[in-house]
Amino acid sequence: MSSFDSELDAKGLNCPLPILRAKKAIAALASGQTLKIEATDPGSVKDFEAFCKQTGNELVSSAEEGGNFVFFIKKS
Repeated sequence: MSSFDSELDAKGLNCPLPILRAKKAIAALASGQTLKIEATDPGSVKDFEAFCKQTGNELVSSAEEGGNFVFFIKKS
């Protein structure tokens, strides 16, 4: 996915910081906008899945690219 409204660089951060920063970034978005997140913590894959289930936001995609995990989350 290449279309997003905001980007968060969470590389080098460990749980729970990527989730906390994403929560703050998503709060600043309007409904329907998409946040791109890049993280290096392998635990962030399960963390963002759980985060989206709890918040009702949509995890549009989740992928690994050369040791980086890339997530696209659409605000509900």
